[in-house]
Amino acid sequence: MNPIRNALSLLASLLVAASAFAAKQPNIIFILADDLGWQDVGFMGSQYMETPSLDTLAADSLVLENAFMYPTCSPSRAAILTGQQSFRTDCYTVPVLEKGNSRDNIFSKWTVGEEHPVFSQPLREAGYKLIHLGKWHIVGPNPEGETGYPFDKKLGQPGNGDLSWLAKHQTPEIQKYYPIGRGFHENVGGTWWGDPARGYAKGYNAPGGGYVAPFKNPFIADKADDAWLTDRLTDDAIDFMQRHQDEPFFVNLHFYAPHRPSVPRSEALMAHFMEKAGDPDTGQGMGPKKKKREVAAYATMIKSIDDNVQRILDYLDQAGLRENTVIVFTSDNGFNGMQSSNQNLRGAKGNIYDGGLRVPALVNWPGVVQARRDATPVQGLDLFPTFIELAGVDDYTGTLDGDSWLPLMRGQALAERPLFWHIASTYKDPPCSIIRKGKWKLIQYLKDGRIELYDTEADLKESRDLAKSHPEKAQQLLGELVAWRIQNDVPLPPSSVLEN
Repeated sequence: MNPIRNALSLLASLLVAASAFAAKQPNIIFILADDLGWQDVGFMGSQYMETPSLDTLAADSLVLENAFMYPTCSPSRAAILTGQQSFRTDCYTVPVLEKGNSRDNIFSKWTVGEEHPVFSQPLREAGYKLIHLGKWHIVGPNPEGETGYPFDKKLGQPGNGDLSWLAKHQTPEIQKYYPIGRGFHENVGGTWWGDPARGYAKGYNAPGGGYVAPFKNPFIADKADDAWLTDRLTDDAIDFMQRHQDEPFFVNLHFYAPHRPSVPRSEALMAHFMEKAGDPDTGQGMGPKKKKREVAAYATMIKSIDDNVQRILDYLDQAGLRENTVIVFTSDNGFNGMQSSNQNLRGAKGNIYDGGLRVPALVNWPGVVQARRDATPVQGLDLFPTFIELAGVDDYTGTLDGDSWLPLMRGQALAERPLFWHIASTYKDPPCSIIRKGKWKLIQYLKDGRIELYDTEADLKESRDLAKSHPEKAQQLLGELVAWRIQNDVPLPPSSVLEN
């Protein structure tokens, strides 16, 4: 092989990529699944779930092997949309899931205040046409009642099928917390709901659970051909792109799937996954028949997401938009342990271990983003700065706690940095702060100051606490974690023994 020719070829590729970054604003499609686990897709190793379209896309993408979110949807979505940590938005977990009292916890707000802009606002100012589709979840059912913070009691929610809140939510006073009030031009299905079953009095036990029409979501207008929610959201996403194909668009496609209830996409798919052998590595599709039925239904929902990703790719190809469109795909937290499993990780959704924090993620931009797998730790907080840098916004002055992925997208290294989490209320685990730096992860519990230390490279399952055997590393990371809390004036529950 000719080394000079190879060098010239590489230089030419870099110049093409550089010119693409400098060209007109790219279209951006951000697909966020709900409760999709790190290995619930083929491109991250599942042998049971079937995601052929995503796997093919991943082969031509930047696959981020160490991507992390908060362990539940409310703080993850607040972090993604605002680019800010939980202690700024006061959203630590889903309010109705919180446990304990107001001395041991700082109970969460449900509604993200107007003082925290979301990424749609600078993107709209930059000329983008924007649509939100699916789960929103950064407004509560009673925003005007979220006063007197910190709260003495956790926030509640109306019962399934109760629409008494709707009239207020259609007014400008509450719509300012909705996608339309946050810079999006259109909203399909976004409200305070965490899952689509809430429109039915029987909730998860309702036939179809909100995934099968009628959806009973007051922010999704009924259509005669409605059948399956994931299909409908994709229909509207494609329609929006068709209407705005001559200007830069941003599609915020936040599927409700595969969040519970686990509803089979079709009888044929359900039968296929019931008959399919389980995956002994992850444990998916293994176990007794009742568990098998749950994971098989879940697998059909993931297959539906994959089918709809292909529909989007087909439309972009047909419309000649593929080359100038960036696609980001990820999930808001780890898998729900009632739906799936992963024997390679500790914990699940809601846990502070990687079963709850680790998610699949990819970025695709044909001819620009180099196809490769990268182990750099990244987080949901990085998406806001990534999106605005892609859009050419260089004058944003708001607070952002993450870093743009554009260096990684260009094939460069991202400067080493620690990742932080602050979870000041109890769901599955006690309140804690977390620092992750490289392969090391340290957890400090806020009640008593106890710490845990894990080498996630040697011990993916976080089964060996090294805090006592590696005291120097533990103290180094603890010092950085405490310094971060001090620097940012991070609040602690009243009963915490820690000074900061």
